[in-house]
Amino acid sequence: MKRFIILFIVLLSTHFLSAQSVRRFTLAEVIHIAQKQSPDALIAMHRFRKSYWQYRTFKATYLPNLDLSATLPDLNRSINAITSPNGTVSYTSQSISNYSLGLSLNQKIGLTGGEVFVRTGLQRMDNFFTDTTTRQYLSNVINIGIKQPLFTYNPYKWQKKIQPLEYEEAKRTYMESKEDIAIKAINYFFSLLTAQLECDIAKKNYHNYDTLYKIARGRYNLGKIAENDLLQMQLNFLKANASVEQSQLNYNDKLFRFKSFLRLKDSGQIKLIPPLLTSFFNVPVNKAIEEAELNTSTSLSFTQRLLEAASQLNMAKMNGRFDMNLYASFGLSQTSHTLSEAFQRPLNQERVSMGITLPLLDWGRAKGNIKMAESNQELVKTAVQQDRIDFKQNIYLKVMQFDMQKTQLALAAKADTVAQKRYEITHKRYMIGMINDVLELNNAQIDDDNAQLNYYNTLKNYWINYYELRKLTLYDFQRNVPITVDIKQLIR
Repeated sequence: MKRFIILFIVLLSTHFLSAQSVRRFTLAEVIHIAQKQSPDALIAMHRFRKSYWQYRTFKATYLPNLDLSATLPDLNRSINAITSPNGTVSYTSQSISNYSLGLSLNQKIGLTGGEVFVRTGLQRMDNFFTDTTTRQYLSNVINIGIKQPLFTYNPYKWQKKIQPLEYEEAKRTYMESKEDIAIKAINYFFSLLTAQLECDIAKKNYHNYDTLYKIARGRYNLGKIAENDLLQMQLNFLKANASVEQSQLNYNDKLFRFKSFLRLKDSGQIKLIPPLLTSFFNVPVNKAIEEAELNTSTSLSFTQRLLEAASQLNMAKMNGRFDMNLYASFGLSQTSHTLSEAFQRPLNQERVSMGITLPLLDWGRAKGNIKMAESNQELVKTAVQQDRIDFKQNIYLKVMQFDMQKTQLALAAKADTVAQKRYEITHKRYMIGMINDVLELNNAQIDDDNAQLNYYNTLKNYWINYYELRKLTLYDFQRNVPITVDIKQLIR
């Protein structure tokens, strides 16, 4: 029985300790988890995968395409009208069976917009008469040809320029989305850290005011303080008690949001470790602008928009004007009543076709389309020029804002130290009876609490500004390297 009781106590203690286990997170760990498994990270990953396979599909259209076609079989039993050489028409029943097998290799020509092909195939026709059956083979040993539109808009030429830019832009957009996720993670981290700090402050104030209220009652009984000061101290104690519950409720809410964003499923306690800045670094404005123009999706979109406008203008100039299509083919074929003879002594077959389209009267429609495309191109050029100016100005302001954070952090840290020291001195003087002014103690306590919260808020702004600068430039200024992504890891 004693062993059973001891085992039960051990198991209960183990369960209690495991339930009270605390997981500690740094800011870097929270950002890493968010960029790996948060809902936003998964959405960004799948968006990039879609762009990746879209680009792969585009590249596949320029590779040789091998097709196999077959008819096994095509049966036709019907009564048809047949005209004899002398002009008389008679209705005759027919029963025909067709079989075919073909292999075709096609290759697009991106430079010219045409297509070359190589084909081979075999056909068999069985004609069932009432008293006999005939069979005939038609072999297409080889057939080589080309289809080439002339003086028309070539979409393949422009797609080969635009599609790689769209894919590269998708890669850069994904990297920028990771920086956005980091910014979200920072907000969640400091939101929970502030709630954690508010809980600690509330508990500290509760214990302090509990002690001070007891001391105030003793001094009131001795006639050293007025009843008004005692009531003020009692009110502060009640407020501190209510603040403990309110801060705990706020902490639980922020904790739930924090776990939901990071997709943390365990129910253990979480303790955040405040980030410490050991060194500052300056970001040169020219370096930031240069890296942004080289790395970001925004700078790439400028080139893409200009190309798309040029493509629209070229299409307006080429379509609806003088069009010409060329078709040429050369092949070897043979027909026979036996399969073996169908491939013997094949005969040449050639075909050349050239068609033209020339609009004689379109009431200025083609000219209007060209003028609209030209106006649109000029509009895009003007918009891109202005967007480039705004883009550089935004980076300049962000760099200035980031560099200013060094001073802001130093001031916030100094204010926190001064406020804390002032409160300690005021608290000690009140404890030994050198001052009895409750309002002075309250003000010192409020300033101390606000100074701590303001320091962490300034620290949050520092990290947010830094990651916003990373997003705008896709450059890591701490390590002086561009931000990259492992494509193979993403498409697994």
